[in-house]
Amino acid sequence: MILAIETSCDDTCAAVLDGDRLLASVVSSQTLFHARYGGVVPEVASRHHLELINTVMDEALADAGVDLGRIGRVAVTTRPGLIGALLVGVATAKTVAFATGARLVAVSHLEGHVAANYLPPGAAEPPFLCLIASGGHTSLVYVEKDRSFRTVSQTLDDAAGEALDKGARLLGLDYPGGAALDALAASGDPGFASFPVGLDRPGNFNFSFSGVKTALYYYLRDAAPALARERRADIAASYQSAVISALVKKTVAAAESLSCGLVCLAGGVSANSLLRRRLRQQSEARGIDLRIPPPGLCTDNAAMIASAARFLPDLPYPERLSLGAQATGLPV
Repeated sequence: MILAIETSCDDTCAAVLDGDRLLASVVSSQTLFHARYGGVVPEVASRHHLELINTVMDEALADAGVDLGRIGRVAVTTRPGLIGALLVGVATAKTVAFATGARLVAVSHLEGHVAANYLPPGAAEPPFLCLIASGGHTSLVYVEKDRSFRTVSQTLDDAAGEALDKGARLLGLDYPGGAALDALAASGDPGFASFPVGLDRPGNFNFSFSGVKTALYYYLRDAAPALARERRADIAASYQSAVISALVKKTVAAAESLSCGLVCLAGGVSANSLLRRRLRQQSEARGIDLRIPPPGLCTDNAAMIASAARFLPDLPYPERLSLGAQATGLPV
């Protein structure tokens, strides 16, 4: 039985997994604390993790109906993320493992996102191509049969989630922006304005979102204020369409290039309604099987960390006592 802890950004998370049965998953969001700043403040996030981690962990154990004595392994996110936030989770996991005698497993946050696809319902078996799209990361990774990773492509500048959040902020929407942009765009015309799709060249599977953000900035700067207000939903839909088009086109093209018949999604952007709809349409048209985790497993959570830990080695003692955190790093 695995107790998992995830504190890589601004959500304090704990989960209990028994085999592939998720017994409990608790997520305490700090969104309201960071909304006033329009984004995550690392020091604020770290302090709230310190206040919340024990309560969240206790709640997960209570929901699962187990005590620490039944926990055989403790899994924790060690990279990538906000270094102060990560260290709170790492220190907690090391303490629990030392006090209980449980084994300790270090997990990459990105590997956790992929491993959300291993959980029911719709559990996926490798090999498959996985699109990881979140506020801090955008990449395509090929998951081998042994669950090892091979990076196919990644963003050369900004992440897709960051581009959606920044677009929402330019349009005057509340934080967190990605969900607000998706909601506004639902009533807009995606063909109203033209925004560039980064690196839109055959055979290039890398991503770039800095150009589309700049294009939106200049569009709003030069547009008549009345037009920007009256057609805000149409502008939002057009901008979101450009970001999502890059994700869909490159994912499908990479899958065909690799002759891969199974594609999975991972990361917070996986909850975007347009991405889900377009990628499903394009996948069905090409005979590709598409798996998308439930929304609760797309955003940051500890269930995905527990899922990944099942296939990772334990850290040996006493070397595990020196386990630290790393702000950057891909899952390969």
